[in-house]
Amino acid sequence: MRNRFFNISAFFYFYFSIIGVWVIFLPKILQNTGYDTTQIGIIFSIPPLMRFLTPFFFLKLFSLSKRVLHVTLVMMLISIPLLYLTIHDFTLFALTNIFFGISFGLVLPYIETYALSELAKERYGKARLWGSVGFTIIALVLARVFDNDIGLHFIAISVIISAFFAYIISQDNGHFNNKKDQQKDKFSLFSQTTLWISIFLMQMSFGAFYSFFTIYETDHGISLETVSYLWSFGVLCEIVLFYYQAHVIKFNLLKIIKFTVFITAIRWMLLYLFPESLFISYLSQSFHAFSFALYHTATLSYLYTLYADKKLTSQFYYGLGFGLGGFMGSLIAGKFYGEYLFLSSAIIAALSLLFLYIRGNHEKSMG
Repeated sequence: MRNRFFNISAFFYFYFSIIGVWVIFLPKILQNTGYDTTQIGIIFSIPPLMRFLTPFFFLKLFSLSKRVLHVTLVMMLISIPLLYLTIHDFTLFALTNIFFGISFGLVLPYIETYALSELAKERYGKARLWGSVGFTIIALVLARVFDNDIGLHFIAISVIISAFFAYIISQDNGHFNNKKDQQKDKFSLFSQTTLWISIFLMQMSFGAFYSFFTIYETDHGISLETVSYLWSFGVLCEIVLFYYQAHVIKFNLLKIIKFTVFITAIRWMLLYLFPESLFISYLSQSFHAFSFALYHTATLSYLYTLYADKKLTSQFYYGLGFGLGGFMGSLIAGKFYGEYLFLSSAIIAALSLLFLYIRGNHEKSMG
């Protein structure tokens, strides 16, 4: 059990180190390479689109097997030289991101499922916490030594090590077998339409943040090193709420979700109104505890009360929200980058809240 915990924790640490470089520093790398904001938005829209599409291809064709995981790990490793070879050509780099998005979108659910089944909930949380630690450390370290090549080197090293630990984890033959899961319950998005639209819009509002927060802040006079502190501060706030949220999640879940979406709309509005204020930037990042940590726990918990097939529910939550929502959000942010970037995000989050109120009113009329 101790080795399992270490291997899972190490995988999370290096996997989310990759994510840290990707969302914090890659936009700046691409900008330095000569990409315009529309091209950056397209590049960042591709991985979430692959995350949305991939489950539809794999849901009926493959099971959670060792062979499929190993193919995914090989794809991860192949993506390393492709990043170096294609980054200076927008079209080729877009194709590389299709490859990258498929492999990275597949491997995490494999390890997440394994971790949840093999570790007790308390120990799973402690293992998952190392992902946030990896994200934070990479943000602080790379900000001090950043240039384009070093950023790509950090991605390459983290990919290799995370793939290694995923391979070690896959040797647990009792879990990674070739038996397909049996799905007995019919799953329908249309039975909860307003909720799914709200989830889609909520993650769509994050498109500007994940794709352009670093560029937006540096364009308004905040140094890249300070921006890395802002990212790290948001993750630390997220960790704190993850630790204490068990006391909050006992209350009405729909009301909690409404509150977190409202806070998110305020968060984006603050960035729009006070783009050069470092204090406001830190304040908005503190809201990440609610708009990320509390929102996701409350939303997944609420979905689990509505659907019997929890595994499929999670797949569609990540696919429709982070996948399709992230895809559309990045495209829109890249197209309309400028003064009104986060105003548009605030409006989208407000629309998400509106659909939650429509749902709430519908529940009252039904009750």
